[in-house]
Amino acid sequence: MKWVTREKARVDRIACPWLIQRFVDPKAEFLYVPRDRVLEVAKKEGATAFDTPGAELFHFEEGGEEFVTFDAVIRRFQLKDPALLELAKIVRVADGGSGKAAEAAGLEAAATGFRVIAKDDLENQRLQFPLYDALYAYCKWRVEEGGHLEHTGGPA
Repeated sequence: MKWVTREKARVDRIACPWLIQRFVDPKAEFLYVPRDRVLEVAKKEGATAFDTPGAELFHFEEGGEEFVTFDAVIRRFQLKDPALLELAKIVRVADGGSGKAAEAAGLEAAATGFRVIAKDDLENQRLQFPLYDALYAYCKWRVEEGGHLEHTGGPA
């Protein structure tokens, strides 16, 4: 299946493709296009638009809290993995949504750096996927082990 979003991706527009490929559609193909062409390209290509105004999968507010597209994908595909729900908190804060997550500043900084060094959005996606794999493993560890770090700074 094809998916389309705005070009010059950073946090949410890279986190969502990672989430989609890892948990929804392993063969997903992603297109990054100018902001004003996302919905047009989605219709032309038979693709699912995401993280753009007018798309089903976009930021939303619920109970006075702001959620990002990563949350919308989790909700739409009814993903229940507790580690993904923890990762969503980090992505949400890093992308400017509500909540608290100490890891969000690091994610935002890394995402910005990857966008700067990548030649295009597909390379950016390729470079950042291991970061999301690691964050997911970290969140899984936190959920399963209670997330306590020893004084050495590493997992116990």
